[in-house]
Amino acid sequence: MASRSLSRLALAATGVLLTTLLGGTATAQPADTPVFWRVPATATQARALTDAGFDVEEGDAGAVYVVGGQAVANQLRARGFRPSFFDTVYKDLPAQGNALAADTYYGGYRTVTAHENHLAAVASAHPDLATKYTIGQSWKKTKGQGGHDIQALCLTKKQAGDCTLSTTSPKPKFFLMAQIHARELSTGELAWRWIDYLADGYATDATAKSILDTTEVWVVPISNPDGVDIVASGGNSPKLQRKNANNTRGGCSGTNIGIDLNRNSTFKWGGDSNSACSETYQGVSAGSEPETQALEKLARAIFPDQRGTGNNDPAPATAKGTMITLHSYGNDIIIPWGFTQSTSPNDAQYRRLGAKYAASNGYLVGTNEETVGYDTSGTTDDFTYGELGVASVTFEVGGSSGTCGGFLPRYTCVDSTFWPKNKGALITAAKAAAAPYQQ
Repeated sequence: MASRSLSRLALAATGVLLTTLLGGTATAQPADTPVFWRVPATATQARALTDAGFDVEEGDAGAVYVVGGQAVANQLRARGFRPSFFDTVYKDLPAQGNALAADTYYGGYRTVTAHENHLAAVASAHPDLATKYTIGQSWKKTKGQGGHDIQALCLTKKQAGDCTLSTTSPKPKFFLMAQIHARELSTGELAWRWIDYLADGYATDATAKSILDTTEVWVVPISNPDGVDIVASGGNSPKLQRKNANNTRGGCSGTNIGIDLNRNSTFKWGGDSNSACSETYQGVSAGSEPETQALEKLARAIFPDQRGTGNNDPAPATAKGTMITLHSYGNDIIIPWGFTQSTSPNDAQYRRLGAKYAASNGYLVGTNEETVGYDTSGTTDDFTYGELGVASVTFEVGGSSGTCGGFLPRYTCVDSTFWPKNKGALITAAKAAAAPYQQ
């Protein structure tokens, strides 16, 4: 959802990211390499820049961060703004970064094909634990332009009725989804490690066994496969595609095409950008995108409706189910609501649950206003909570700057930082699924 990290070395017309900034092995970068520019701006000015097609991310007090190279900085200056360098986007690759395994890019991040093969391998190796589902299709696949199926994996120690598309199956459910914003690379990798921890650890790890004996864990590791294909097509210089690949709205090009799938959900849709080239473009209508439809269909298939229709109707204390949507970056745990600055009717329960997550990852717990500083309509976690009463939050993984910050952290950060910090939080979410509002 968020972003804050880029490079002064965008100024290098050669397009080579110098090693003197971060150290390590030099990595060839595109000409006019994008960086994060700090841009003093009011909220109104920031929204106008977003609608004009600038890649605007949350910033610090009185400023936003805008992603782009020297050309973008010049455009900002022409509009009267004063951009200054904040941080790099591309992080220096280790020496082995140019000799990658098959179906990997940018130091080790996995492609959509690798994730698909991984889900198939886990289901084959652990038939007593894992069930793979195709829950829908990407936009490009619906148009006959290639694309992908959208895939989910259910993990549990299977008994009668387990891991079926049923709202009445006996075990509580934890739903984890990742990489709905394609360029937020670490999130898909965290989903991969979560799957392996449970499936491979069932035989030897008491916690993994306890979770799968009592709980269904549903994972969609790649929620936006077409977008991830675009990102990965850049290789060691990943393209900064955030949205899906829907290019039917004219006037946009490059990574400006597409619909922001985390503004397209059907609950409280319509409060975000109507500008097609905006990074937060919400689409022509609520739930217009096939990826959104697939995710909502899955959620409705596995969770009962446990909440009333009013904004102030709380999910009851007896409600079951937890959901985490992984984004980057910001080191935040964002609790509902997103569409309004008003707190949710379960605010106190969310803060208690969030504190348990934060005990593992150390992230800041709060609403949009308290964390990223802006409202978000049509989001997946507002949908699963607002429509179904599932205890749903957003994790913003990673800091705003440095080697392990921003959208494109060094791949080694996944195992050195992100997984160790978030493993315990995901375990907490799985254990809380039976009674999340009673934590």
